[in-house]
Amino acid sequence: MDIALSFLGGRALLVAGGECLVRGAVRFAERIGMSPLLIVLTLVGFGTSTPELVTSVQAALAGSPGIAIGNIVGSNIANILLILGLAAILCPIAVRSRALKRDGGVVLGAAILLAGLAAATTLDRTVGIGFVLLLVLYILYAYRQERGSTGDHTAAFEKGAALEATVPHQARGHAQSAALDIAIALGIAVAGLVIVIVGGSILVDGAIALARGAGISETVIVLTIVAVGTSMPELVTSIVAAARRQADVALGNILGSNIYNVLGIGGLTALLAPVAVPVEIVRFDGPVMVAVSLLLLVFAATGMRIGRREGAVLVAGYAAYVAAIWPR
Repeated sequence: MDIALSFLGGRALLVAGGECLVRGAVRFAERIGMSPLLIVLTLVGFGTSTPELVTSVQAALAGSPGIAIGNIVGSNIANILLILGLAAILCPIAVRSRALKRDGGVVLGAAILLAGLAAATTLDRTVGIGFVLLLVLYILYAYRQERGSTGDHTAAFEKGAALEATVPHQARGHAQSAALDIAIALGIAVAGLVIVIVGGSILVDGAIALARGAGISETVIVLTIVAVGTSMPELVTSIVAAARRQADVALGNILGSNIYNVLGIGGLTALLAPVAVPVEIVRFDGPVMVAVSLLLLVFAATGMRIGRREGAVLVAGYAAYVAAIWPR
């Protein structure tokens, strides 16, 4: 019971802390005059992936590579099969062909890159630098695309828009000074960061204890329970977007999250704490991540629509994946 409470408490702190961090950082950026578009592509886009980032980095530093990499791979699999599947069941998703070719191709390419490098070498600082540079190039590309956009948004933009849709922007009064507003924003962001770090530590410790107590490998726990837990922001934002009939935002949110997970979180994790990927992830879960990324493109390309039937297939696929890796 104590282990379960610790695990759930860590997950709750991760989600709450990530929300505070994003809100505080965005408010600070607005007050110092940062471009709203740049805020969406960077602070909001990457901020929603903070739970995965903190969990993976802390696990790598603690010497648990199965948790560090499994969290990234498991989150990407859950994002496509479980979260996007649920969103499509709620509201069928029409896909713009240009967005599919651009962002879907990046998702598949990033998945292949991670799976290939994991099989060939240790994810060291050189790999980390390469991943982060690729993410920077993608964000710069998205920024240029959005500046001249005629409604065909990038996945990086939709990821930020999905979060904004869950908590509408509230206008602030002008009674308080700019300096005070900046100080408050920084305080909220710092408090959120501290909460996320504490929550990540508790979650990692809880995952390790849960795995040992149940006689299950850390990798299996993180690929399923932890991955879904750290993907809660994506689950909430995608479901809300689908419920509001903003299905394109739901799809962009998932595509953007998977890109940020591999290139951003994978890159920073390798940069801060190089890891050797466990053999079970290399042999099975990595290829599954590539396969479901490809499956998403196939579903979207046939008729340019992910309907309720496809959504049900995706959710059933996630159930089959969990059954395949869960020990009997």
